[in-house]
Amino acid sequence: MIAIIKRDTSPDEIYELTKWFESQGLKCDISHGDYQTIIGLVGDTSSIDPELVESLDIVESVKRISEYNPENEKSNKMGDFKKSGVKTVGIVGLGLIGGSFAKAYKTHSDAKVLGYDIDESICSFAKLDGTLDDILTDENIGECDLIIPALYNQAIIDFVKEKAPLIKKGALVMDTGGLKRRIVNECFPIAEQYGFTFVGGHPMAGKKFSGYKYSTGKLFRDSSMILVPKDVRDLNLCNHIKDVIAPCRFGSVTICSAEKHDQMIAFTSEMCHIVSNAYIKSPTAREHNGFSAGSYKDMTRVAWLNEEMWTEIFMENKDNILFELDTILRYLEEYKDALEKNDAVTLKNILRDGKLAKEEVDGI
Repeated sequence: MIAIIKRDTSPDEIYELTKWFESQGLKCDISHGDYQTIIGLVGDTSSIDPELVESLDIVESVKRISEYNPENEKSNKMGDFKKSGVKTVGIVGLGLIGGSFAKAYKTHSDAKVLGYDIDESICSFAKLDGTLDDILTDENIGECDLIIPALYNQAIIDFVKEKAPLIKKGALVMDTGGLKRRIVNECFPIAEQYGFTFVGGHPMAGKKFSGYKYSTGKLFRDSSMILVPKDVRDLNLCNHIKDVIAPCRFGSVTICSAEKHDQMIAFTSEMCHIVSNAYIKSPTAREHNGFSAGSYKDMTRVAWLNEEMWTEIFMENKDNILFELDTILRYLEEYKDALEKNDAVTLKNILRDGKLAKEEVDGI
């Protein structure tokens, strides 16, 4: 296996990565070139997840150059919950995301599952259907090895601030908020002060409808889990979290900084909701029946949203969203201008540009 390092990566950063590889029992042969550095890994690399290493911002790509056992890599990619040491899981907020986490741990692990929701009837029902072993309280929160606050962004921060003295030292707290900068900036120092680990988390999964009744232990299967640790190069912690979240059956783990997360989510998620929400406001939409098919459904799926949650998200990430809005409005003006001028040549060219951009992004 070889790891190709990006140009301008500092010697200290390369040293830290090679030190981690060596901690996994591998020998590192380093080759420095004018444009990139290549680290050759010698030894049993079956325990190395290439996608995990590639998610580091200093790594260009990871390639295998010898045969390997796909089953070993699949097992490693899924993680091993028994290795995590997690015995008790606490879920705060039993909506679609929190309820799905609770059901995944109950279905695919032997962990004790505690949960809390502001709606007491939801807690009672979750106990009745066998998802919860008990209600999460101030008295038993100290038992939890893993705590997942599945709440709105501000509520996550408020929860960590309020409950920090009750969380046991060494526990892992991993949120599920849609943005990361403000959450981690406030929660990292609190975790350090009280001796537990806080990691920003964002499962890239969802449904049209929210609430516990729509939650399922299969929601996260094959989806991506984004992790924002305090140190994005702490692969030991990230490997540990892979074991911790193994019952959720995620397909991949992506590691990044809070800044990178919020920048990318503005494009891949928030802009989709804004464009869809604006598109459906056309008066023509009222007459779509009989004229619409897959493209209409794809375009309008996320127009139906939780306006309270998305208002909070949009306002918190407005700098990144405004950049994306300026970009798309500039391109839309090009299409409008070509049509108004009856300029078929320009229209054809900008349509081709979009097609080529799609090919480049998707590797077609």
